[in-house]
Amino acid sequence: MDAASPASLGVGAAPGVPRVATLRAELRTDSAFVATPTPRLSWTVEAPAEWQQSGVDLTDGRDTVSLDGGESVLVAWPFAPLVPGETRAVSVRAGSVSGDRTAWSDPLRLESGFLAEHEWTARPVGLAAPDREAQPALVRTTFMLDRPIERALLFWTALGVAEPEINGAAVSDDVLSPGWTAYRDRLVHETVDVTALVRQGENVLGATIAGAWYTERYGFFTYADRLYGTQPTFLAQVRVTYADGTVETLAATGEGWSATGDGPVVESGIYAGEHQDLRRSLPGWSAPGFDDSRWTPVRVGASARPGYDEVPVPEARIAPPVRRIETLPVAAVVSTPSGGTILDFGQNLVGRVRVRARGEAGARVVIRHAEVLEHGELGVRPLRNAQATATFDLSDADEVLESRFSFYGFRYAEITGLDVAPDDVEAVVLHTDMIRTGWFASSNPQLNRLHDNVVWGMRGNFVSIPTDCPQRDERLGWTGDLQVFSPTASFLYDCAGFLTSWLRDLTREQARQSGVVPLVIPAALPSFGGLGPTAAWGDAATVVPTVLHDRFGDRGVLETQYPSMRAWVDAVRADAGDSGLWAGRMQLGDWLDPAAPPDKPGQAKVDGDIVASAYLARSLRMVADAAALLGLDADAETYRALAERSRTAFVAEYVTPAGRMMSDAPTAYALALEFDLVNDPAVRAALSTRLAALVREGGYRIGTGFVGTPLVADALASGGHLAAAERLLLQTECPSWLYPVTMGATTVWERWDSMLPDGTINPGEMTSFNHYALGAVADWLHRVVAGLAPDAPGYRRLRIAPRPLSSLAHAAARHITPYGEAAASWERDADTIVVRAVIPPNTTAVVDLPGADSPFEAGSGSHEWRVAAERMPQPPPLPGLEASLADVIDDQRAYRALLDALEKADPARAETVRAGTVWATGRPLSSALMFTPPEVMAAVDQAVRTATA
Repeated sequence: MDAASPASLGVGAAPGVPRVATLRAELRTDSAFVATPTPRLSWTVEAPAEWQQSGVDLTDGRDTVSLDGGESVLVAWPFAPLVPGETRAVSVRAGSVSGDRTAWSDPLRLESGFLAEHEWTARPVGLAAPDREAQPALVRTTFMLDRPIERALLFWTALGVAEPEINGAAVSDDVLSPGWTAYRDRLVHETVDVTALVRQGENVLGATIAGAWYTERYGFFTYADRLYGTQPTFLAQVRVTYADGTVETLAATGEGWSATGDGPVVESGIYAGEHQDLRRSLPGWSAPGFDDSRWTPVRVGASARPGYDEVPVPEARIAPPVRRIETLPVAAVVSTPSGGTILDFGQNLVGRVRVRARGEAGARVVIRHAEVLEHGELGVRPLRNAQATATFDLSDADEVLESRFSFYGFRYAEITGLDVAPDDVEAVVLHTDMIRTGWFASSNPQLNRLHDNVVWGMRGNFVSIPTDCPQRDERLGWTGDLQVFSPTASFLYDCAGFLTSWLRDLTREQARQSGVVPLVIPAALPSFGGLGPTAAWGDAATVVPTVLHDRFGDRGVLETQYPSMRAWVDAVRADAGDSGLWAGRMQLGDWLDPAAPPDKPGQAKVDGDIVASAYLARSLRMVADAAALLGLDADAETYRALAERSRTAFVAEYVTPAGRMMSDAPTAYALALEFDLVNDPAVRAALSTRLAALVREGGYRIGTGFVGTPLVADALASGGHLAAAERLLLQTECPSWLYPVTMGATTVWERWDSMLPDGTINPGEMTSFNHYALGAVADWLHRVVAGLAPDAPGYRRLRIAPRPLSSLAHAAARHITPYGEAAASWERDADTIVVRAVIPPNTTAVVDLPGADSPFEAGSGSHEWRVAAERMPQPPPLPGLEASLADVIDDQRAYRALLDALEKADPARAETVRAGTVWATGRPLSSALMFTPPEVMAAVDQAVRTATA
């Protein structure tokens, strides 16, 4: 069908009557427990095409409420609030504008996961006389149930991490719980139904505790120290509802608990790893009848550093916990030059090695971890001060060896001290237990591998908090990394609860800094506080809530975070002055620009003032938009005016009337375009053209760091330079997104060249092989290459706008939106592009087909359209040495012929030309070959002519 008159060729959906497909409360689906008395409700409907909701009936078994309208995402709780200990079953049925109605949904069981105000009575307990700092311990108490019960709930938390047990059984399969929070101001408690574990008579509640994040030493080089506390601490209480309806709190931590430091976990740390002595196991220690006479009374109170003495009352969990997600077998066994053996799991991951073993009592098994090999051995230099070692002393019994309170970033593991068959070893993958919601595929295997690497990078760094890296002595919640990656994260996984929880910590840490957002959340690097507000990093306070509203339709997160958003921009304004610009301050800027020296990662091509001023204008606009949405009209007017002042000042200071940036660097142009700082069409066109020229001049290799990388492909494509964006995306030379793929990467790297082409590790002090920030380009793959994006908050309206890349035969994206599954795909069929889309019920889509005259709207259902494929012009023959360098780099045949001819004669010269040439219009190829022998010049001339004839 002609591209100028697109029309739907087929709309269909599964036959049958509409039905409620899913019903959920708040932001978790992994538990019936809710953290609020008034949980918001969301539901999806499966229905034939063109289904729009007109209203719903909701029931909680007591009352039935009817609501008019189409809202079905995070709908306000319409019933009487839940009270502690209460359980209700909620159902929904939905009606459509056409008059049909679903049946009642299956009931959703909801349980109060919170306590009443002042009901928390548990006190912090731990080992009273530890032998050393951060000593793991066992704590226990007994409690009696003297009559039948209806229900028993365990509420617990820790300063550190813990694994509680009741009557000899673990209470859950959570790992590293309760996770890491801003310990001075926020603790999260777990809520576990332990009714099936308790019995009438004597019961035992115990826990193994370790310091983890609470007792870790934070800092760099030799300046690391403990920040929060010196010993792990446990808090717990059991809420019992008896059969007669009375409620009692039992086993609350405090006096009456006992402890020992002689359990099987000897040492444990996030960075160091873990040492277990299995000969010290204490069978039955958490069951009735155990002799704990040699245990000592617990310490009551936290073992905290100055300033961290106060223990906040815990709040109920709103995000899923960390869990064991899957296991991977050994993929290969590698013999090292030193005579050792290394196990390769085929995937860089985050988790632990699990070994089934038996050996002599006292035999020591040591497991060392690394992400890469260097010179055939474990590449451990990037770990810096992290030992990342698991040690086990065997007990002469069949054992399953696995660390309990630490985790490792690794693909490779070396096991010494015991001969172990590969079949007895597996890697256990850990991360916060989020639901996968986004997928991408194309006809390019390397591009698919890049997307897989982005997914694995997110998995490995979403462990309780969003971290920068999971392996070295860092693993911190760097705000800048998350700020640029949050759109990608929100597509790949349902991370709404995870990020909302993290934002609560950000708000509390920010409040202690007069509105300035620390570089890492939780704020584990207090010495960095003197740097003041930092652009792109602190802007996580405005960007992440905006993304959560945009992708999940969560107005509530904007309402909750609005004071934080406003406090951030007010802090920046106080620092920046009244000019509208944010200049003259120390900034991290376009961090890890590939042109920066390995030891100076902030030395980017773009001026840091441009980055800071651009982010100030953008964040002011976000605050204004949030204020307008929330009905704060005065704030909306104030911050809109401030945003416009900053935008105008930015243009006046950094953009010439002819459309050049004062920093002639790709990131500068991408910021000006993608943050909508320039609104004059002619100037925008000139900026886009110059950006495309810079990308070409750089050989279509990446020229951006953390700030520019998520923006550059969008800036090119939206400016009419899709071909340049494609060349940049599919480049395999270093630096590029696909270079790590050619080097065997299975996650996204911190540096474009974390591993050099010769297989050695980058000499820079910061070299991680699992860093998600540069993988933010995946959001462009979803939205532009495949063509699936939100056009209204929460995908209430979708945008189907694929932009086929000339070198791809097909591409597709699929996403589980808050309204149900959506999809967009395209494939080539001779001279036609076939575009398909799935639009969920209760939504619509704006469809903008490639080459079409104008967008149009489509209703829910499955659709297919056909448009004429763009005819790609045949590149002309090139006149050898007289060809312009721009024409050579634009014609991959000519470029390949040039390098092949040079490599035959002088490989070093070929590399110099490849890496050092400015591929500009108006410069002949011969200008890049000065001092090249005549015979080599002649060979190049002939090669280029022949390749392009």
